[in-house]
Amino acid sequence: MTLSLGHKSPNGKSSSNNGSLNKSSLEIGSLEMQLLRKPIKNLHISVLPPDGRIRVSAPEKMTDTAVRMAVISRIPWIKKQQNDFAKQPRQSNRQMVNGECHYLWGKRYRLDVIERSGKHEIDVSSGKIQLHVSPTTSQENRALVLSEFYRQTLKERISRLLPHWQKELGIAPTAWGVKKMKTKWGSCNIEARRIWLNLELAKMPPECLEFVLVHELVHLLERKHNDRFKALMGTHLPDWRERRDRLNQMPLAHNNWSY
Repeated sequence: MTLSLGHKSPNGKSSSNNGSLNKSSLEIGSLEMQLLRKPIKNLHISVLPPDGRIRVSAPEKMTDTAVRMAVISRIPWIKKQQNDFAKQPRQSNRQMVNGECHYLWGKRYRLDVIERSGKHEIDVSSGKIQLHVSPTTSQENRALVLSEFYRQTLKERISRLLPHWQKELGIAPTAWGVKKMKTKWGSCNIEARRIWLNLELAKMPPECLEFVLVHELVHLLERKHNDRFKALMGTHLPDWRERRDRLNQMPLAHNNWSY
């Protein structure tokens, strides 16, 4: 896969407490990776966009030998992730100028920048995304206007999907939200019963959004990606694998990736 779907552990603790990190490098064969020592229980391996950089998060008390053995056992998986990143199409950096291609719900639209005084707004019609901005609006602020449009559009569609799936699954999150995410399409904090969805999903086909939403809701019923989880997905969304594959074949946006 490319960007992943994930969840936090039952204790709800985040693994990004930078004040508790011990960073070093690790080399196994031809693979170089960053090793982070954290106050966590289990080892986690992440293959990160855009170029398949490897990050290993290990418990503070786990021996170096145990870490190496755990990583070696996952080398086939790591190389598959890197190969997937290498094959996946990616958009060039967006300049927010006339004629650029931008995606909305899996379809390509031509950007039409219309400079005028007054309120910034966006209209979508006839294969165009019309961006109405003042003549002095910077490239960065043009991008912010479009990003906010994506955010509101995505939230509206989630709001329509959620009641159906809450009823279908007999489960409801206490809260949900949309945010920019670099390594996941969605995430679920099981203890807090809160889910997050990636802002980029507004650019993907609607059935891909529905797949990610159902995936995260099912995590409230089953934490792990085990047979029970797959059975629940198969029962409630029989074509979930096809939707997942389509999502991972769509072009990813250009980003200034840093970690």
